Formats: sequence, structure tokens, C-alpha cells
Amino acid sequence: MISAAAVAMALTAPGQTAAVSVFVDPLIRDLGLSRSVVSTAYLLGTLTGAVVMPLLGRLIDRFGPRRVMATVGLCFGAILMLATIAGEAIGLTAAFVGIRVGGQGALTLVATTTVAIYVHQRRGFAVGVSSAIGAAGISLAPVLLERLVTEWGWRTVWIAEGFAVWALVLPAALLLLPRRPTPRTTVAGDDGGSRSRAAPVVDWTLSEALRTGMFWVVAGGVAVCALVTTGLNFHQLSVLGERGLSAAEAAATFVPQTVAGLVATFGLGWLADRFSDRVLIVLTMLVLALATVGAGWLTPGVTAVLYGAALGAAANGLRTLEAVAFPRSFGTAHLGAIRGVVHSVTVGASAFGPLFLALGRDAATSYRPALLAFAAFPVLITVAAVLVRTPPPVPPGRGTAGVHR
Repeated sequence: MISAAAVAMALTAPGQTAAVSVFVDPLIRDLGLSRSVVSTAYLLGTLTGAVVMPLLGRLIDRFGPRRVMATVGLCFGAILMLATIAGEAIGLTAAFVGIRVGGQGALTLVATTTVAIYVHQRRGFAVGVSSAIGAAGISLAPVLLERLVTEWGWRTVWIAEGFAVWALVLPAALLLLPRRPTPRTTVAGDDGGSRSRAAPVVDWTLSEALRTGMFWVVAGGVAVCALVTTGLNFHQLSVLGERGLSAAEAAATFVPQTVAGLVATFGLGWLADRFSDRVLIVLTMLVLALATVGAGWLTPGVTAVLYGAALGAAANGLRTLEAVAFPRSFGTAHLGAIRGVVHSVTVGASAFGPLFLALGRDAATSYRPALLAFAAFPVLITVAAVLVRTPPPVPPGRGTAGVHR
């Protein structure tokens, strides 16, 4: 089950900003479009994905991760191949709609929800393992794709990515995932270890979860992380080029980003079984703020490596934390619907990152002012995480009904 989720997560790479960033400059050059136009097309594609996520979350609750993962993988592979016919702004926008809905949206949601639904003992560690493997694939993809796009062209590479999704995601879903989740039987800690709070497993509804501060702090943290990292990764070559890095050196910063992301994913998964979600949110948000500011003042060499490491640690660590925090606080019966809304907010926020950074660069002839503005967002989430209260074991007003023992 963990292997299936990890494979699916890794194959979201064609729809993730880190991989798409390799295609940006070739698309601008071949299609004769400005950077702002390409960023706007990307924004529209990403916003469309945000609209679809709540519906997909409900489908996961109804049909289970196995069938949904297989269906999404089949559609995503076809979308990547069809995206090659894009020849102008409208066609590129349609391509980004499909790529972002299929990869960054649908396949990511089902991959990250799968482990939370199927695994009950030591859930934090299980999520950490699958997320780490998936994050490695996502982060290493740009290094390979940068070379392939140069040699083959962006159209051929999109076709190859489509075949890869079919060849790996479909067998992973159909052969590795069981048809039904195992029923929950435990009370005092569905992750099997010490927890930040001892509580029975409670299946909160979406409306009940929406009324808690913890839901919005976690959702806000993931959204801010998506906004900032999407903007930075989308314009990675340009942002780091302003600091004196070549295109190859800028793409190579994804390597320390991958290594740090792996360490953070394992580390946050392990820590999530033992410490409060609030403490870990504060930690990741502070790292993200430092990385964002650092992007405007780094230089080739050590500081560029540290920037990549900090960005990867914050992004991957927070994704792991979110996948653990919601089932721990709200149960799993409505987890797809709850995470679907969160993913919708996250995808919507990520849509604006590239455009905001591009507009900031156009207005100031430097990325530094926009980066400082971006850094304010994780600081605000840090303050909110300090003030928010942990949800009670049972939703207010429900009594003990719906508590699984």
C-alpha cells in the first residue's frame, strides 16, 4: 500500500511546478509568448484544478483510493500526450488545465490520502515513507527533464511522461492496493505510538472540521507553502539566474532540495507521532520564511545549496504533516472530503505564486521586493499556529455518538 502511494506520488511530477519549470523557457521561446502570459495560463490551469478537488475528495470517500487512483492515472497519461498539440496561448492554457488537474491536483490528492485511509498503526511514519519516496521522484525529475527537453524537445518529453504514468500508476493501483480499507479497531492512538494527545478515533464531518481553528491553520500553512514554493520553482532559472547561477546550476539546486525533502519527510513523519501539530507547523513555517528571503540574497555555492535544502525541507515536511494531522484530528470516514477542500485551497493558492512573482519582477526589475512580501505569509501562519487550540476528541454538540471504539 505504501509502495502504491509512493509510485503515484512520484508520477505526479509532470504536473508539479518543479518539473513544469523546465518547460517554461522553451515554451516561451517556441510559442512566442511572454513570461507573464505563460504565468497567467498556468494560473488558469491551476485554478481549474482547485475547483475539481472537493468533488474528487468525495469520490475517494465513496469509491475508495484503488479505483480513483487507476482512473486518474489513465486520464492523466492521456492528458500529457494531448498537451503536445498546444500552439498558442489558448492551447497552452488548456494544456496547463489538464496537467495541473491531473497531476498536481487529482493524483496528488489520492496518493497522499491513500496511506492515511489504509494505514492506522504508526501512520506518521507510514506517510513519511511514502511521501519521501514520492518527493524524491518529484524533486529529481527536473534534473532529468532539463536534459531530455534540450535533446528531444518539450513535445516529445510530454509524450514520454504520459506513457510513464500509464506504465507505473495503473499497475500500482490495480495490483498493490486492496479493494477495501481495513476497519479501525483501536482507540488510544491510531498511529501506534505516543501521540500529541490521547483521543479516540472520531469521524468528523466536513462541516464540523471547517468550524475548527486547527483546520484553517493547517490548510493555511499548506496553502502558503504552495504559493511560495510554486512561485519560486516556476521561475527557478530566472530567480537564481538573477543571483548569478547558470541554468544548469539553478536546476541542480533541486538536488539538495530533494535530499533535504527526504530527510524532512521522514523526520516530520516520525515527529508527528510524538509531538503537537502546532509545534511542527511553527517549525516548518519559519524554515520557509528563511528560504524565501534567502532566495533574493544567495550566491553561487554554499548559500544556493542551503536555499534548496530549506525550501525542500519546508515543502515536503509540511505535506507530510498535513496528511497526518487531519486523520488524527478528524478521523478517516470523511477524510477525502476534508482533504479535498484543503487541496482546493492549496491548489488555488499555488496558482497565484508564479504570476505574483512575475508581476513583482516586472514592477521592480528585481525579485527581492516580491520575495520579502512572500516571506510575510509564513510568519502570519506561525502566529496563528501559536494561538490556535487543538480540536477536542469529540465534535462539539455531538456527544459520544460516532466515536469508534
